[in-house]
Amino acid sequence: MELCVFTEPQQGADYLTQLAHARTAEQLGFHGWFRSDHYLHMGHMGGTDGMPGPTDAWTTLAGLARETERVRLGTLVSSATYRHPGILAIQVAQVDAMSGGRAELGLGTGWFEAEHQAYGIPFPAKRFGLLEEQLAVVTGLWSTPLGETFSFEGEHYRLTDSPALPKPVQRPLPLIVGGLGPTRTPALAARYAAEYNAGFVDEPTIEAAFRRVGDAAEAAGRSRTDLRYSIAQPVAVGRTEGAFRARAERIGADPEHLRAVNLGGTISEVADRIGRYAELGAARVYLQTIDMSDLDLLAELADGLL
Repeated sequence: MELCVFTEPQQGADYLTQLAHARTAEQLGFHGWFRSDHYLHMGHMGGTDGMPGPTDAWTTLAGLARETERVRLGTLVSSATYRHPGILAIQVAQVDAMSGGRAELGLGTGWFEAEHQAYGIPFPAKRFGLLEEQLAVVTGLWSTPLGETFSFEGEHYRLTDSPALPKPVQRPLPLIVGGLGPTRTPALAARYAAEYNAGFVDEPTIEAAFRRVGDAAEAAGRSRTDLRYSIAQPVAVGRTEGAFRARAERIGADPEHLRAVNLGGTISEVADRIGRYAELGAARVYLQTIDMSDLDLLAELADGLL
């Protein structure tokens, strides 16, 4: 099982805070360090005030690519509303080169309308078509043979005779598609993704989602096991019950919900649930940490899980 740290820097973490967090995760032995791609503080994630403001995901990952050595680096997930896919393909390929081939791209439709309004980013009511075309463009650019050009004409994007450069170091660079939609999301994952991610829900919901994606993979001519299946969950643990509850309260989380649905309680409880995720077919778990100043949480997780 690959265990990755998953962060929410829009809740209040400058670059140096993220650097310290990523380096700590690397030193402790976590497989990867991933971050959200958001531009506005979210009030439902308590315990933070959002200061000093947002950081851009791919700008941050470019810096971390040069200041870490081993951990995988990526987004969970970037929003299709933020960037033209041609520019996104260049950005991600560059970070992949800067990291020596450690970048991964999670891509989704985007959902947080308020951040779009706050920073003047268009937020169309229907966004799934944007995601479909972005996945087609990004993968098309990266897979075009050297010396050949790539063209694309869709409803949202048009590219004409692109040199399709630069290429990522990884061929192919891993793409992550997530979501719990019953048909269109599984079909997209089956067509484009190396990994399907289900997040923040209980085990029966995860099991059903994995089954739908596996069915879609087979319908697309892929093996069910050709995709990697992963789970993202918020996490809070404590060496005592009181320490667990205090940590949950600091991030504005309900301890009982964390324990019942997510990853909460003692480290042994969390280890047991991750074991059940493995039985469902998960090969990777993203441990969502909200308070990035709490490096002790990373140490406790590493001590009990790695």
